[in-house]
Amino acid sequence: MSRIGNRAIIIPNHIFIKIKKKVISVTGPLGTLSMKIIGQLKIELEAKKLTIKRIDNKKYTKSLHGLYQILINNMIIGVLYGFKKELEVKGVGYKVALYPEKQVLEFHLGYSHNIIMNLPKELKVEITNENNKNTRLSLRSYDKQLLGIFAAKIRALRKPDPYKGKGIRYINEYIMKKAVKTTVK
Repeated sequence: MSRIGNRAIIIPNHIFIKIKKKVISVTGPLGTLSMKIIGQLKIELEAKKLTIKRIDNKKYTKSLHGLYQILINNMIIGVLYGFKKELEVKGVGYKVALYPEKQVLEFHLGYSHNIIMNLPKELKVEITNENNKNTRLSLRSYDKQLLGIFAAKIRALRKPDPYKGKGIRYINEYIMKKAVKTTVK
């Protein structure tokens, strides 16, 4: 029995939900998200409560039960409040530039070429570069999945170095540093 899947989702006042042919759409102040429901699940919408029921008790259906409860809950939180991820670019000469008119991020990460990434329209980016501090990227979106994938792509451009700590990392991410090799005489 899925404890997470059996929880009812309370719908806030400013959220509107439509269910049509196994597709659920959630609309709020920040935007609209929709998702197709697969498997033998039935969604019931009553007053200000949404519940997900299983039609059969197969292992695959049980695995989807809690998953869809969390995904729908994240959709509601996203269109109401939004999500945020922060990244830090650390290293001498490593820079990030935002061109809002083109919706483009340009990275200077020590390669022979600059890396250009197109921003999705659902994503908002802020860059803060304080004196003698590392550059910070603040990513905001109402779509948690898109935000996580885009932040992971940015981090993969230059993963943190275990020796010097250079690279792109999440804020408050701990990188275990290795000791520098020494020669024995």
